[in-house]
Amino acid sequence: MPKRILIVDDEPRYLRLLEANLRTEGYEVATAQDGIQALEVFSTQPIDLVLLDVMMPRLDGFGVCQRLREFSPVPIVMLTARGEEQDRVRGLDLGADDYLVKPFSATELLARVRAVLRRARTNSEPTTGQARFFVHGDLKIDFARAEVWCVGEPVSLSATEYRLLLQFAHHVGKILTSEDLLSSVWGTEYKNDKEILWVSIARLRQKLESDPHTPSHIVTRSGLGYLMPPIEE
Repeated sequence: MPKRILIVDDEPRYLRLLEANLRTEGYEVATAQDGIQALEVFSTQPIDLVLLDVMMPRLDGFGVCQRLREFSPVPIVMLTARGEEQDRVRGLDLGADDYLVKPFSATELLARVRAVLRRARTNSEPTTGQARFFVHGDLKIDFARAEVWCVGEPVSLSATEYRLLLQFAHHVGKILTSEDLLSSVWGTEYKNDKEILWVSIARLRQKLESDPHTPSHIVTRSGLGYLMPPIEE
């Protein structure tokens, strides 16, 4: 079944351009021209990915991203203006999975869409050949259901955050470099994009650590990378 993508942008020319490129590649497309309309569309039909512009009337992209993350792990790609680094960081902080800087080519758009959908698909597939549950202190992962708990409470993670957490769970005690994590989670084309990794690590710590400034699940090794330390018996 074709994936359905919701494009949210108040510029008609961008909507038409994005829709044409995505339909050419076989995707189904829904559109909205402001944040309120985007939430209405999202609530009436299944959506597999959201392309979300930042600057819009009534409710901006940050507001839409925040609202969606209250109830849905749907992959979100923010569309930001060139040079607006604070917009990219804020979007990632709110739970976006990726960003595209305007103007962008059709090739870059389609590559990012494929990468984000691939990550989301991998997260929903059961992992074979391993125990169903992973426990690390007060952290618990159910691989079969792709669910996470911390101190007995369910934790809502985006598709990318969950995939990042799995890298640590599958490599306990091993230092993972930034390049390792970026290539494994986002794809080799992201291996130099440290900003997206820093923000995602910070978000995971906020959700999983009792004290994000003194983490026990995802620890930084200065100059080397990150690791999930083994639990001492």
